[in-house]
Amino acid sequence: MKNQLLEKWVSQFTGELYNWAFYKTSSVEIAEDLVQETFLAAVEKVDSFKGDSSAKTWLFSILNYKIIDFYRKKVNQPVRLESGILSSFFDKDGTWQQEKRPKEWHEDETHLLDDDDFQVILQKCLDALPEKWNTCVKLKYLAEKGGEDICKEIGIAPTNFWQIVHRAKIKLRDCIENNCFKN
Repeated sequence: MKNQLLEKWVSQFTGELYNWAFYKTSSVEIAEDLVQETFLAAVEKVDSFKGDSSAKTWLFSILNYKIIDFYRKKVNQPVRLESGILSSFFDKDGTWQQEKRPKEWHEDETHLLDDDDFQVILQKCLDALPEKWNTCVKLKYLAEKGGEDICKEIGIAPTNFWQIVHRAKIKLRDCIENNCFKN
C-alpha cells in the first residue's frame, strides 16, 4: 500500500516539486537532487503522514526544508578569496577609483530583465560570485526574502548579511558592465 502511494506521489508531484526547486536554486542538477532527497525523506517518514494536509503540501514542506538546508550548508562553507577582493574598486581612503566608478547604462533599465541576452549575462555574473554572496543575493532579490529571514535561515549576523549584499552588488554591477555595457 505504501509503495503504491509513494509511486502515485512521484508520478503526480515530481514536475511541480522540480519546478519549485529549480526556481529556488537555478540549477538543474541541484533541483533534481533536492526532489530526490524529498522523496527519500518521504519514504522514511510516510508512516508519520497523517493526512492533516494534502500530500502535495506535505511534500512541498519537506522540499522547502531541503532547500533551506542546501543554502545553509553552502553559506557555512568557508569562502576562499584573495584578501582585498574589492580593493580594485576603491582607493585607500575608501572612495571609488575613477575607472571603476559605476557607469551610466544608457538603456531602458526597466526592460533589462525581459532581455534573454541580459539574463544569460546576469546568470553568468551571479555564478561568478562566491557561493555565500550568490546565495544571499538570490534569496534577497530573486526569492524576495527579507534580510532578517535570510539571516535566520542561513545562520549569519545581519551586519555580515548587509556587507555581503553590498559587496555582491558591486561585483555584479562590474561584471554586468564588463559583459553587457562596454563603452
